[in-house]
Amino acid sequence: MFIEIVKAEYVDGYKLKLLFNNGETKIADLESSLNGIVFAPLKDIEFFKRFTIKFNTIEWENGADFAPEYLYEIGTAA
Repeated sequence: MFIEIVKAEYVDGYKLKLLFNNGETKIADLESSLNGIVFAPLKDIEFFKRFTIKFNTIEWENGADFAPEYLYEIGTAA
């Protein structure tokens, strides 16, 4: 089974509550993952909050995204 994000909600800071297609809900804290040029705009909290679900993962308007498998791996039980 491929891991996919079904639903995503902003929590606070750089944390997102994610519902995966296997029924698990996890909190992913992305603060330490915002490295590199493509992720620099996400350090602005207002920009960070404006994500969408696209191609079964979360994506921001500048094209930055994270693999759903990575989000699942770093996530903690919600």
